[in-house]
Amino acid sequence: MIQLSALSKSFGDRVLLDNVTWQIDDRERVGLSGPNGAGKTTLLKMLAGIDDPDGGTIVKPAGLTIGYLPQDGLSYTGRTLRQEASLAFKPLLDMKAEIAALEERLGDDSVPHAEHEAMLSRYSELQETFRRSDGYAIDLKVTTVLRGLGFSEEDMEKPTETFSGGWQMRIALARLLLGRPGLLLLDEPTNHLDLDARNWLEEYLADYPHAVILVSHDRFFLDAVVTRITEIGMRTLTDYVGNYSAYIRERDARMERLRQMKRDQDEEIERMQAFINRFRYQATKASQVQSRIKMLDKIVRIEIPPERKRVRFHFPPTQKSGRMVMELKHVRKAYDGKRVFGDVSLHLERGDRIALIGPNGAGKSTLMRMLSGVEAPDSGTRTEGHQVVMQYFAQDEAARLDPALNVYQTLAGDSPISMVPHIRTILGGFLFSGDDIEKPVRVLSGGERTRLAVARMLLRPANTLLLDEPTNHLDLDSKDVLLEALEDFGGTLIFVSHDRYFVDKLATKVIDIGHGEAAVYPGNYEEFLWSTRNREARTEDRGPKTEDRRPKTDGRQPTGEAKSLAQSENGPRTSDVGPRQAAPKATPSYEDKKKADAEARRVRKEAEARQRRIQELEARIAKAEAGIKELEAAMATPGFYDDHVASKPVIDRHQALMWEVGDLMNKWEALQADTEV
Repeated sequence: MIQLSALSKSFGDRVLLDNVTWQIDDRERVGLSGPNGAGKTTLLKMLAGIDDPDGGTIVKPAGLTIGYLPQDGLSYTGRTLRQEASLAFKPLLDMKAEIAALEERLGDDSVPHAEHEAMLSRYSELQETFRRSDGYAIDLKVTTVLRGLGFSEEDMEKPTETFSGGWQMRIALARLLLGRPGLLLLDEPTNHLDLDARNWLEEYLADYPHAVILVSHDRFFLDAVVTRITEIGMRTLTDYVGNYSAYIRERDARMERLRQMKRDQDEEIERMQAFINRFRYQATKASQVQSRIKMLDKIVRIEIPPERKRVRFHFPPTQKSGRMVMELKHVRKAYDGKRVFGDVSLHLERGDRIALIGPNGAGKSTLMRMLSGVEAPDSGTRTEGHQVVMQYFAQDEAARLDPALNVYQTLAGDSPISMVPHIRTILGGFLFSGDDIEKPVRVLSGGERTRLAVARMLLRPANTLLLDEPTNHLDLDSKDVLLEALEDFGGTLIFVSHDRYFVDKLATKVIDIGHGEAAVYPGNYEEFLWSTRNREARTEDRGPKTEDRRPKTDGRQPTGEAKSLAQSENGPRTSDVGPRQAAPKATPSYEDKKKADAEARRVRKEAEARQRRIQELEARIAKAEAGIKELEAAMATPGFYDDHVASKPVIDRHQALMWEVGDLMNKWEALQADTEV
């Protein structure tokens, strides 16, 4: 559907793409990979028509619509959230306004008969087009996407200017998704999304009916969404079929083959060069020498990218803390009368690795500030354990860097003497090399400041780390440096991250925050999802209950330890986060049968409820359509529009029924789609 033909792009003497030919077909979902500065964002901008290539062409089919989401910089004002998102359907909204105007005009007795007939024809045509374009489901679609991206019902009528930068980008993303362009270009779409919104976006993009090209530093998201990875590097584009994990395996295997070919070629070139040097001046070997010289000239030298340096780092040693690291008892916290936490108690022990999860605004950062002692609770107590050496990485840590210092001085300023020799190594791992270490902090971008703040944290001794979204703006290589350092960290770790891979690798416990509570689950995030999913299934088996406040899961089931979590049978606890107790072992066959029976009951009940709902919807649709036919028959009678007062209620009722049928049909189609899966 779109093709790059002999495309070239440079910035000064730095060549990003050289004579590149590349193609993407309809419904493909392509992830762009490559180191920072390789040209991923530049390629997206050229495809969007924002930047022009230096040479070559981008061939697009006529009528192709393209939607582009940049990393940041978008903001909206002057409308409510619902109005702004609805602008994705502007042609349909204009059509709706014209239909309303025609209805008003048709009730005017002074309109000439010929014009009246023309308006009736136009009115009928618009209504049919509006119906076929699913215009009656606009509100439903807008609400579905906005709720999926984390907006609440109360947010719908708020002015867009009241939302912060991260939420502004969600508004932009919502408009793009609702518009459904033929080519969707997303540059770091998950930067401002929490875990629930990321899970929703994964499912949405997996079912997206057109082509998607995206850049993301979230490998779990890439694994779930893309069908092809295109690597940018060495002035070209290289395709790998499959998700990100498959790409890593194939890339490493390909690079090993390429290095072996390079070694073989170098050896062959050395042999030919040695022969030429040895027999260059012997007349009897002149023809053979010339032959080898010509062969050398024809050889196309194999070029391989430089190996990415693997930086492995360990935190500086420090004393161990006591067994009890921190304790909150009966803590309450509110802002402007709005309760964030009510009667929360937590007990953290040495060696805990706890991930705080929950939707944006639920109170994760507030809890981190209370745990760190930066902010006091309104009531309740905070007790710190013996010999606790704490380091708190706040969300705005990058803004706290001294702008007067350069990159190297920022790290050297308060690092232990023993760590000074490691400063350059750490900076290299976070993409500061060469003259970059002399850059003043004030000229760094937001992403560079975040990387520098994370690097500074690694050089400070601590036995307790509180990290609030340390992975924001980190590329995959920098995340790996941080992840490996934290995996080797022997102390206590409490962190907030919206990166699924990061959370799964580190967390041994999960605290789910929301509705004023902090509920504790043993295990990583995948096990937490499995636990909540099974609890919801048990709730359904026992009959209707009060709606569970826990987030919906993405349906993935973990293996191994998650399947033997006896704690999940009794639900989460809101206090005493101690060491996990071993669950009594049951025979595998009994456990398998028990889970299979529960799953079968859940699936059967869901299917029966879905079928009942489908039948109810079909009955309501039939009734509404019968009403529409009756009204249309009345509206078609001669002289109907002569009496404006009498015709207006009929027209309004007809319009309302049309909207109702559109809404019901969308619900019926969604249930049918679930039934077919």
